[in-house]
Amino acid sequence: MQVRPGPLTEKRDIVTYLDRLRPRKGLRVLVTAGASGIGAAIAAAFLEAGAKLAICDVDAAALERFKAEHPDAQCLVADVSDPEAVDRLFDGVEHAFGGLDVLVNNAGIAGPTGPIETLSTDDIRRTIEIDLVGQLLVTRRAAALLKRSDDAAIINISSVAGRFGYAMRSPYSASKWGIVGLTATLAKEMGPDGVRVNAILPGVVRGARMDKVISARAEASGRTVAAVEEDYLSSISLRRMVDPDDVALTALFLSSPAGANISGQSIGVCGNVEYL
Repeated sequence: MQVRPGPLTEKRDIVTYLDRLRPRKGLRVLVTAGASGIGAAIAAAFLEAGAKLAICDVDAAALERFKAEHPDAQCLVADVSDPEAVDRLFDGVEHAFGGLDVLVNNAGIAGPTGPIETLSTDDIRRTIEIDLVGQLLVTRRAAALLKRSDDAAIINISSVAGRFGYAMRSPYSASKWGIVGLTATLAKEMGPDGVRVNAILPGVVRGARMDKVISARAEASGRTVAAVEEDYLSSISLRRMVDPDDVALTALFLSSPAGANISGQSIGVCGNVEYL
């Protein structure tokens, strides 16, 4: 029996396929909270792919460190929960790039850890204002710019906490569930203008932020850090943490020609977290 060759057997076809996995060079990209952690990994990946990059962060020192390593990046101080700061941020982006093609809504905080009755009003409000309201404020300003682009995408960073209930982390989980709903809504609203909108739901991401979360949970529950970390790993089918670069590569894919018809999706990058 004659076996027909597959569609990717010729080298030129493979090269063409791989090219579809790369975002277009020169994309104008904004990453919020892009100076450290997942945001920095995403920002650096877009730069390496040839994008024109702007990042914002509330940590001026972290912005300076990022700028030292990536001198071509536009680095702006902004608190995404402050409407006036968001306006100044977009004034800077428009001045630098004249428009925007990709928005990565990454800014967020872990928020308080503890039973709901122990949480302060200020901690609850601050978590929701940064993690959820911040994405609304930033997207509100970005919308007109993205609708003028012929290659527009919004990538909202949620969490597996937006798929499961997350005891002891109620403000954070509520915000991340909200982001999933926001993503589905914006995909419907902005799709007719050619803007695709997706969410990435990272799992347990290796780094300083996760170390703090594990430590806080250990303290709140009266357990050791090692025991809490083991609990996290045991809930993951692959039994390992995610690397920030795993999230960055997914963001690149969603911004590439290969992701041209992916919209309204919430995509887990988590090693299959089974429960929280």
